[in-house]
Amino acid sequence: MSGGEVAGILVAVFWAILVSFLALALVRLAQTLKAATRLVAEVTDQAVPLLSEASATVREANTQLARVDSIASDVQEVTSNASALSSTVSTAFGGPLVKVAAFGYGVRRAIGRKGRAEDEPAPARTVVIGKSLPSARWGGRRNRGSKG
Repeated sequence: MSGGEVAGILVAVFWAILVSFLALALVRLAQTLKAATRLVAEVTDQAVPLLSEASATVREANTQLARVDSIASDVQEVTSNASALSSTVSTAFGGPLVKVAAFGYGVRRAIGRKGRAEDEPAPARTVVIGKSLPSARWGGRRNRGSKG
């Protein structure tokens, strides 16, 4: 055997090994592609019903939102009607009620002054802002414990 023949045999063996590895890689790639195709098909089979359910849910939500919108507009209309009614009642009865209250205050004050003599001074009153003073009928601070 000559050197060229040995080199040819070595190249042929090396070439056969290389082709075997490439064939093995292509077989594994084909298996991976088949698995990926199967996975995509399963996902598609499951995604289509999910998408149709999601679409139905969105349609139902839009229907409910339309109902809520109509309810909100009705509530707004009722609120504006109540506000108009309140202002009408305030206008119609507010002025006369203030006048009646002022008249009642004036009558009470006149009756209170009528019971006192003209030259008798009015009782002194003390106003303390932010303080709560004890009631006179309980007798002040010292006698608080003995209310009964």
